[in-house]
Amino acid sequence: MEVGRRDTRGRSSLSQINVTPFVDVMLVLLIIFMVTAPMMERGVEVNLPEVQDAPNLAAIKEPLIVTVDKKGRITIGKSKVESAAKLGPVLKQILSERESKEVFLEADRDVPYGRVIEVMAAVKGAGVEKLGMVAETPEP
Repeated sequence: MEVGRRDTRGRSSLSQINVTPFVDVMLVLLIIFMVTAPMMERGVEVNLPEVQDAPNLAAIKEPLIVTVDKKGRITIGKSKVESAAKLGPVLKQILSERESKEVFLEADRDVPYGRVIEVMAAVKGAGVEKLGMVAETPEP
């Protein structure tokens, strides 16, 4: 039977596909993805400095530096902290006296990644607005 020809009972065959329901579904899916995409961000926000252009820490007034050494021990400046769980309350107390809520994190290259993330989560949980990672400039 040819497209558009009438059959014997007086009905014609359908020669075009109706795409309106398809377009409606696609628009709904587009709106759903646009709304949910910003919610799918994961992880801890970290402002990483460029390695080639390392920031001049001397220009910043008394930066607050959290250090994780090779053995996984945590220090704030020169004060030792027993664990990552106790890091949050100590940082909250220190940051309450400061107007800038910035912290720099120094971690030894041999520290397990999980330990660094644990410390970063404790720092962010203390109300830190900006967390910077300290890196060394490579020797030319």
